[in-house]
Amino acid sequence: MDFTLDETQQDLRTLTADLLAKNPEWPAMEQAGLAGICTPEEGLGAVEMAVVLREVGAVAAAVPALPVLAASLALARYGRQVDGLPTVAVKGMSAPYAQQATHVLYATDEGVFLTDDFEVTPEFTSTGEPSGTIRDRGGERLAGPGDDPRLIVTVAIAAQASGVLAGALRLTTDYIRTRRQFGRPLAEFQAVTMQIADVYIASRALDVAMWSAAWGMDRDDVAIAGFHVCEAFKALFTCQHLHGGLGLDVTYPLHRYFAQAKHLTHLLGGADAQLDLIGAHL
Repeated sequence: MDFTLDETQQDLRTLTADLLAKNPEWPAMEQAGLAGICTPEEGLGAVEMAVVLREVGAVAAAVPALPVLAASLALARYGRQVDGLPTVAVKGMSAPYAQQATHVLYATDEGVFLTDDFEVTPEFTSTGEPSGTIRDRGGERLAGPGDDPRLIVTVAIAAQASGVLAGALRLTTDYIRTRRQFGRPLAEFQAVTMQIADVYIASRALDVAMWSAAWGMDRDDVAIAGFHVCEAFKALFTCQHLHGGLGLDVTYPLHRYFAQAKHLTHLLGGADAQLDLIGAHL
């Protein structure tokens, strides 16, 4: 499959990257129109959502882009749009940025529902971003059983995780090129070279799995992408190790990447949960 981005998608990637490099805040993304790219008016899809979220992950920006874009794309498929900040429940009824949300989209065994009447029990996240378990007081049924918006959510998580790992890889590569040990750059030591190569391979594997899922939205490909997100989290430990003691410093940028990768893995329920989904599909 050819994952080459078309001109519109490339422009979207450039716009997002340039904006986040200057101002990695949500109001700036809203002002630039990035918050609404998946609404029915714009008509953009999963690939464009992935393009934006990968750039969000590349700078480990703590913004509600993931729940907003995933919920907006799912709602667009039902011909719906809401005012305010929508979020989507994942892993049961856990919803990122639930405290700030005006609407929650969620799936149960009975179908897919949209509600603006819900209670939130706050949850702790590794990134410090708000999240919560929701308890709805009734909602509008948008679709029956089997139509699961969590496929879109998994692609969104994979896209942001792909950017997170790419950003952590870039940060670690720059570090080992400049950090000297015994009079030589760390990058000249064979053991270090092999470890950073493993991180690169994990990053490319996640990239391929993510783009395959975003382009095709096939249930099996999406589950495989989710599995690679959880497996790729191990590569963050390698990045941390290669930084030595600096890798544990919460004021150093690598901590943001590590925390976000951990959070995204938790949203998916871990590697075993994704393997269960793959097994169920088989």
